[in-house]
Amino acid sequence: MEAGGKTAAGTHRPIMVDEVLAALAPRPGETAADCTLGFGGHAAALLGHIAPGGRLVGLDADPLELPRTEARLRARGFGPEVFTAVRSNFAGLPRVLAALGWDGADVILADLGVSSMQLDDPARGFSFKHDGPLDLRLNPHREPSARALLARCAPDALAALLRDGADEPHAALLAPALAGRDFSTTLALAAAVRAALPSRVDERESELAVRRVFQALRIAVNDEFGVLDALLRALPGCLRPGGRAAFLTFHSGEDRRVKHAFLEGQRAGIYADISHEVVRPSPAEVRANPRASSAKLRWAVRAPAADVTS
Repeated sequence: MEAGGKTAAGTHRPIMVDEVLAALAPRPGETAADCTLGFGGHAAALLGHIAPGGRLVGLDADPLELPRTEARLRARGFGPEVFTAVRSNFAGLPRVLAALGWDGADVILADLGVSSMQLDDPARGFSFKHDGPLDLRLNPHREPSARALLARCAPDALAALLRDGADEPHAALLAPALAGRDFSTTLALAAAVRAALPSRVDERESELAVRRVFQALRIAVNDEFGVLDALLRALPGCLRPGGRAAFLTFHSGEDRRVKHAFLEGQRAGIYADISHEVVRPSPAEVRANPRASSAKLRWAVRAPAADVTS
């Protein structure tokens, strides 16, 4: 999804960093987990607040970008005594914490947007602004690619995928035109989407439809909803009593899952407090980084030890 970058193009400033820090309130000596390390901007901000004495583990499923981000953070002075990088999607957080010998984390962040490094690299196939292979995989070693998924997808299944993954209003029209076809490049798929739309659809809506198709395919290829659901189920057991979690989402399907999990957790006494209203980026940030426009932040606070019931 074009608007789902973790960082501002060119500057790599993390999205909503001030709001994230306000929600998580990291303090010196605490342990933190950045479940989606990306370029490392949020991690660097958290590391600056948990020093001295704090530790952070950063997870990322991308085997190409993870070592680059680790090297970048090492160059900024964050050694192995304070920062650990682990290749894993965020559903693996419980296993990662156990391997480190942690009984949980005080601070957990999950930024569900695609990193600008991925969006801006045509070879990764995340963007339809430049031609590249139709891939869309966060882990390019894991099958299927978006090309393979489309080639073997039936129209009914693709229509459901487009509705669930992007709220695509033209899903019933687009699915028969795209399903079962072999699109080798991003521009070929984008052209097919535009060609399948009725002539009454204006250019702006046409481009939004292309964006939504790419978003839905990316979510499906990487099982992003399944991985998110797994993290939300595991989250209470990963947070220490009084610990804080924050989720940055870029799609209504993601936000609904986070909102529901936090509400259910509060009703069950697992969370002492949650954000009942979504936090949005400031107008100034959206002007500086249009990719932030769809970002939504929600947070939750684990109940104190005496109140924890599950």
